[in-house]
Amino acid sequence: MQIRETKKQKLTLKELCCQYRHVWVLAYCILYIPWFAWLEQTVTKKFHLITMPADLKIPFCEYFIIPYLLWFAYVAFGVLYFFFRSKEDYYKLCAFLFTGMTVFLIVSTVYPNGHYLRPLAFERENIFTELVSWLYRTDTPTNLFPSIHVYNSLGVHIALMHSTCFQGKKAIRAVSFVLCVSIVLSTMFLKQHSIFDVLTAFGLAFVMYYVIYRYTYKKVPALLRNSKREKGHVLHDLRL
Repeated sequence: MQIRETKKQKLTLKELCCQYRHVWVLAYCILYIPWFAWLEQTVTKKFHLITMPADLKIPFCEYFIIPYLLWFAYVAFGVLYFFFRSKEDYYKLCAFLFTGMTVFLIVSTVYPNGHYLRPLAFERENIFTELVSWLYRTDTPTNLFPSIHVYNSLGVHIALMHSTCFQGKKAIRAVSFVLCVSIVLSTMFLKQHSIFDVLTAFGLAFVMYYVIYRYTYKKVPALLRNSKREKGHVLHDLRL
């Protein structure tokens, strides 16, 4: 009995490994996390100042810490949901996110950047300002553009809107849109990012949207169809 149960367990494990072999894509984190940590420790004082005049007109608002922190759950939900439900959407989303994150790492390495937009003191004290204080202590005001908070939020929302898994689910799409917009605004109202960081994130997202959702995944099926046709012609000729 024990031998049979062991065989069943091994077979189940083998099936799981085969079913979820696309987990290899997440190995990208092994590259991203150490590189980003190195940038946070290295880029502290000597950097290019990234600000715009309009940044000074945006007031600080500690309540935006809520959508800012929800970003972590939002991105994790997008990746994990498609990981289990749709490999195609999963690969598209990962290609979108990881390409932009790599661009961010390269930009931050080649062109160290930061700002001095954060308030020196808060006008009031509450649980939200305490959370912001914690954020300021753990995250430096450097390595800012393109904003990954903005870019990844756009990536998740785009993936959700283009997925057949959410067709007809207007409520979920609406919640995603509101959360995405809230996260984008939070980066500026918390003085985590400059308007420039947000604009560059939108620009990069536009380019990657065209590459991932408009060009690449329209060309690949066509190439596959042409390849199958060519193989069919070759087999037909050989039979003759």
